[in-house]
Amino acid sequence: MTYLQLSAVFLAVAATGGLVAALVARRGPHAGALAATALTLLALTAVFDTVMIATGLFHYSPAHLVGVHIGLAPLEDFAYPVAAVLLLPAVWTALRARRSRRGTSAAATAAATEREECA
Repeated sequence: MTYLQLSAVFLAVAATGGLVAALVARRGPHAGALAATALTLLALTAVFDTVMIATGLFHYSPAHLVGVHIGLAPLEDFAYPVAAVLLLPAVWTALRARRSRRGTSAAATAAATEREECA
């Protein structure tokens, strides 16, 4: 398995999870925030992966790479920040929506119980 195939599987799982989480929340994260986050993470990945590869902290087998590099970082390395941008905000939004629905239903239950006790 090449790094590109591994990255494609990882991105597919993240995109599917992000889509499911956004559907559960019935709304997605703000597109501008996602774009700004993606650009920031991609720039940081280019800089810090280049530094780590240059210092010899890790290396990739050239046989498993596409061959396209940004700095010293192979293209495949950029799949992980993209996956994070796809998945994490959607999960956060879904969890917030779930918590607010649970809080709303708990408040409604408490109000109904209070009305029954007063009657």
